[in-house]
Amino acid sequence: MADDALTQALQKRRQISITVIGRRTGRSIKIPVWFVFDENTLWLLPVSGSRTQWYRNLEKNRAITIQAGSAQGDLRARLLKNAPAVRKVIRGFRDKYTAEQIKRWYTGLDVAVQVPLPVHTT
Repeated sequence: MADDALTQALQKRRQISITVIGRRTGRSIKIPVWFVFDENTLWLLPVSGSRTQWYRNLEKNRAITIQAGSAQGDLRARLLKNAPAVRKVIRGFRDKYTAEQIKRWYTGLDVAVQVPLPVHTT
């Protein structure tokens, strides 16, 4: 199972903050985002798809910090460009936030981001 504090915090939220490294500046950039969480994986959908600035930053540096309330994790993102994989993430977002909200706010649906959470065994 993933880290208990972060897992519990993710289950209670509709929005989290991510921090990525600026591809030009090298500075940490913190952004609020919607997400879908299942068991050991966090799924992100960039609002403007591959044109989204935080996604473009991840193309250069996959380091990502996830913050949900006071719980935080320094992780590594996987970029998804495969259409069937992206569609699966979009379905998860529509289930959580409604199709109407996704249609209203998300203008580019060509990529997604997978963030595996570390699994801790006891």
